[in-house]
Amino acid sequence: MKDMKEMYRTIIGDHFPPSLSISFGDQTLVYRKKTWKIRNEKTGELEERGLRYGENPDQEAALYELVNGNLVLGDCTFIAPGNGLVSSISDTDMIQAGKHPGKINLTDVDNSLNILKFLSERPATVIVKHNNPCGVAYGNSLEEAFTKALRADRVAAFGGCVSFNRPVDKATAEAVSRQYIEVVCAPEYEEGSVAILSQRKNLRIIQIRQIDRLSAYWDMRFVDFKSLIDGGIIVQQSPINKIRTKEDLRPAECVYKGKTYRIDRLPDDREYEDILFGWSVEQGVTSNSVIYVKDGVTIGIGTGEQDRVGVAEIAVYKAYTKYADIICYDRFGISYKELGLAVSKGERNDAERREIDQKVELDRGGLPGSVMVSDAFFPFRDGVDVGIRQGITAIVQPGGSLRDWESIQACNEADPKVAMVYTGQRAFRH
Repeated sequence: MKDMKEMYRTIIGDHFPPSLSISFGDQTLVYRKKTWKIRNEKTGELEERGLRYGENPDQEAALYELVNGNLVLGDCTFIAPGNGLVSSISDTDMIQAGKHPGKINLTDVDNSLNILKFLSERPATVIVKHNNPCGVAYGNSLEEAFTKALRADRVAAFGGCVSFNRPVDKATAEAVSRQYIEVVCAPEYEEGSVAILSQRKNLRIIQIRQIDRLSAYWDMRFVDFKSLIDGGIIVQQSPINKIRTKEDLRPAECVYKGKTYRIDRLPDDREYEDILFGWSVEQGVTSNSVIYVKDGVTIGIGTGEQDRVGVAEIAVYKAYTKYADIICYDRFGISYKELGLAVSKGERNDAERREIDQKVELDRGGLPGSVMVSDAFFPFRDGVDVGIRQGITAIVQPGGSLRDWESIQACNEADPKVAMVYTGQRAFRH
């Protein structure tokens, strides 16, 4: 068996063609394979290289950029050439190749931009790991946004991809360089920031200039392919997030057996801000998903579950565990898991762990006052009840369940009452 560490270091190359054409009837899209001149880690010589490998070290992979064709199907005009983001990364954009990127590195960058395109109003940071956000935050500065996103899930951020919607300054670079991060992506890097980041030799430092106009991509559709194990393909339009302002949301209301059920309380301004923020983050989370956000920061992110009440509970569990970890790290400079191991070995006093556990339970993982975000309707009120028990103050969800009246009742029965609004659209992502 080949040594795994050696496999991770090996560039397997690929046999994919230099160009690719896809025809839709009489319309053709033309793609060109991307390669970069990257310095060989052993010889120091520049070499032409494509992707390092695919999702695993034994999978060949290639990146293609759309270079020709303007697809129009029905009333939908798809994204045209010249709007490249990840697929247009050039040699100069690859400021530092590090171990040079594989497929997962670039798809993580891509999904971070899929969230950032909705968060252009303020400095924001998205940290992605395995194509799901683990921390997303607004900040008064870029450094603050990064610190908040990191602290939202310090454990999952280890080895993650960090993307910024503002030029990286020295303070932000210093904060990033203290962490183990695989990829950093930004529209620009201010003088001196690259020198700080490049102290991490394996870090991929990428510039994507179009990030400063990401909001223009809000309504641009692309063709989304899903390959099946029998070689077949499902083709669909990419989704569009229709929620831009609070005016695009509607108060929760439904009719059941001739009776109209209405939500008693609408969100306040702070809750609306978190609702819009949370719904934006939700666009990049694998379904079924439920997330909790508060003050422009993700608190708990539940992803990829089969049942909605289960993912609501998982998001609570993650909020509690991440809250315990950051308290432990602030107090002792180690993770909560490390503290538990030290206690089990008799190297630390269990009272330290119990004190953290008590605070986490008292503070309910920082969830009170947060907004609950669901990418699809709640089929039963049990999912809503999960959030209400943790002290959430507002919910945003698509609506449309036969039992919406139960969820409305749950919010109206809560003390204090919980606000709930509908988006009128689902945000599934698989």
